[in-house]
Amino acid sequence: MTSPTYQVTDPSTGEVVQTFDTATDAEIEAALAASHAAFTTWRDVPIEERAKIVHRVADLFGERKEELASIAQRDMGKAHAEGVEEAEFAQSIFDYFATEGPGLAADQPIKSFSGGRAMVQKLPVGSLLGIMPWNFPYYQIARFAAPNLMLGNTIILKHAESVPGSALAVEQILKDAGVPEGAYVNVFANHEQVETIIADPRVQGVSLTGSERAGAVVAALAGKNLKKCVLELGGNDPMIVLDTDDLDSVVGDAWDFRTYNAGQVCNANKRMIVHADV
Repeated sequence: MTSPTYQVTDPSTGEVVQTFDTATDAEIEAALAASHAAFTTWRDVPIEERAKIVHRVADLFGERKEELASIAQRDMGKAHAEGVEEAEFAQSIFDYFATEGPGLAADQPIKSFSGGRAMVQKLPVGSLLGIMPWNFPYYQIARFAAPNLMLGNTIILKHAESVPGSALAVEQILKDAGVPEGAYVNVFANHEQVETIIADPRVQGVSLTGSERAGAVVAALAGKNLKKCVLELGGNDPMIVLDTDDLDSVVGDAWDFRTYNAGQVCNANKRMIVHADV
């Protein structure tokens, strides 16, 4: 169970250049305890104060974008320029939720037919498990972590086994930005430990981006343990061309969409559907 399954493999040579031991069961328990303990205080920090920290997270993504791109290139072969773009995209996500979060989380009054006062409140629920894929090692974390940290939830993050360097780089950014200890915890968990985390009563939900097979397993575990579950599962989109007066531009776009990130994008066009008139 503690054999090194998280590893960095040079995509150009196939050489394993760095390995990381899978977490021990004691380390998983420590992560669960730290995440739950952090939630009891993080949820009470005023959202405006949480926003300052999340803004700082965004700033660090921008400041370290070149380094992050190099790490992603080493982890999974992403072109350096695309890695910079991804770091900037993650920066914009953290910035957006830091700026808009207080408004998005504000109480929303609704009409009460009984004559009383009614409202919709968005409140934190506790520790959440995020299971993220390798193809966008920064963006996938950002879109999960940013809104939940703003709301007051805490995060246990299990990244893909092939991008441990990226996973640790993100954890360091959040630590350096002032996210409290335990509010964001990276774990190099194996599949059995993921099941343990989902079943733990201190964890209130799980989010996975991955394959349909992995999604089916996680959904079953979440259902068995009555946990909230958000899934984005694999696939490729067709590119549909109904009409155009600039066919050369469409052809260029089709090529770019298919080859971006070596085609490892959920909306990369695997096939094209073109109207006969085109």
